Amino acid sequence: MQYCCKNKILMIITKQSDNVGALASGLCLIHCLATPFIFVAQSCSASCCADAPLWWSFIDYFFIVISFFAVMDSAKKTSKNWMTYGLWTSWTLLVLFTLSERMSWFPLPKTVIYIPAMTLIVLHLWNRKYCTCKDTKCCLEEA
Repeated sequence: MQYCCKNKILMIITKQSDNVGALASGLCLIHCLATPFIFVAQSCSASCCADAPLWWSFIDYFFIVISFFAVMDSAKKTSKNWMTYGLWTSWTLLVLFTLSERMSWFPLPKTVIYIPAMTLIVLHLWNRKYCTCKDTKCCLEEA
């Protein structure tokens, strides 16, 4: 990808960080919800159980990277300190739960990953509506 295209993608993420963050977290949630159904249906129609393709597993990491940039920018623009902590805590838990599931670090239920994903969606939407600064001055005054 050329430099200008990467720049445009990052510009979209930073200008609309809460929208992109909510969308990425929502798509991540849908991806996590759909995975068992897709592969159960596939295993019923095939002669043996098949694991998820490698590209399907990498979608998790794609969402994590997009979410990272959205959280980073939203955390800079928010007018509330608690929002910054909430966004970063939720993102960190999402990464830890995703890695734990892939690497078998902790014996956690698979559904636990839905909590930080839904929390990120709610926080991004809340931040967009109530906490986003229109200029740098409000962030300094309300922090």
